[in-house]
Amino acid sequence: METESSLPPTRPPALDGQQLLVDRARRGDPAAQRALYDAHVERVYRLTYRLSGREEMARELTQDTFVRAFAGLDAYRGDSAFATWLHSIAVSVSLNELKRRKRQQTREAPLDEALLMARSTPIGDPVLRDRLAAAVDALPEGCRAVFMMHDAEGFTHEEIGMALGISAGTSKAQLSRARAKLRVALAGFEQEWRS
Repeated sequence: METESSLPPTRPPALDGQQLLVDRARRGDPAAQRALYDAHVERVYRLTYRLSGREEMARELTQDTFVRAFAGLDAYRGDSAFATWLHSIAVSVSLNELKRRKRQQTREAPLDEALLMARSTPIGDPVLRDRLAAAVDALPEGCRAVFMMHDAEGFTHEEIGMALGISAGTSKAQLSRARAKLRVALAGFEQEWRS
């Protein structure tokens, strides 16, 4: 007689199709890899674009995300949805590339120019949307990633926690910190928001 613990775990029907594709992709099936790519590329691109703010860079980051995901499919255990696992890779790839480029730009900038840029206040754009984008870009990386994943992409704090390797409580704290920083950064434009 089989006990409940000896029975194979049942997966929700939506995960079965994804898991079958993942299993086929692990075995090197190009059709399964293409199906996974097609199913997730738009959402991954939106996330990388929001994190990087640059179209060309977002395309590169999207491709890097899928290359890394397909190379590491054996690491996907199925504890979370494939999309959540994939998005954690996209966040990691994006943040690492942004850090790398920031370090590179810092090394390449002449010292006088870097000091001048550090002392000057950025000139505000008259379009509120651009101001908001700049304020989001200015958020610390952790806050920006949580803000974009939660408020722009609709992930839950639990999903964000799994994707970023943080607790749901830390995700909530990062989101609260991000929103507070945005309120401060955009406080002078309150009248424009109301009109």
